[in-house]
Amino acid sequence: MLCLSCMQRLPLTHFHRHANNPVEKIFWGRLPLMGAASLLYFSKDSILQKIVHQFKYNGHKELGLFIGRKMGEALAQAGRFERVDALVPLPLYATRERKRGYNQAGILCQGMAEVLGLPVLPNSICRRSMSDTQTRKNRIERWQNMQGRFELLRAHELRGKHIVLVDDVITTGATLEACGQELLRAGDVRLSIMTMAYTAR
Repeated sequence: MLCLSCMQRLPLTHFHRHANNPVEKIFWGRLPLMGAASLLYFSKDSILQKIVHQFKYNGHKELGLFIGRKMGEALAQAGRFERVDALVPLPLYATRERKRGYNQAGILCQGMAEVLGLPVLPNSICRRSMSDTQTRKNRIERWQNMQGRFELLRAHELRGKHIVLVDDVITTGATLEACGQELLRAGDVRLSIMTMAYTAR
């Protein structure tokens, strides 16, 4: 699905190997995490942008499974994400998921689960309402836009576990922060975050 040349051009971050990496710094003072990382750097007009577009909007789920496996391999090799119990995909609003046909974070989780042998818990949390686009908002506006958007459904699935919250691209982290705060309401939860890509600002 990707030629060797394209695979070699994928911009790996290696964040999973290092504490206090740029993704973890996003959440300092905002969300208590065991660890956080992104597999790839995202930039406009890059090969990764083309991959993301094909994966999210053109139905090429096999690309998401491929990247998800790479994310799983990164976590397995890191040594910093030990004793993970389950993967939780960042939920899409139901209408948007029906229109797209799948949740891209869920596909990434499937690929990760193949490598890590972990359960995926897609129904432990839901998105209560569709948010406005985040594209033109600053960090504070993005955070305000995401408040109250998520609802914890099955706290018992999460309680006492170390879970990894998974998404595709992280920019300010406002959406993941809001979802993570809701997941922590389950009680006795250790939380990590893993995304496909990181957008430097």
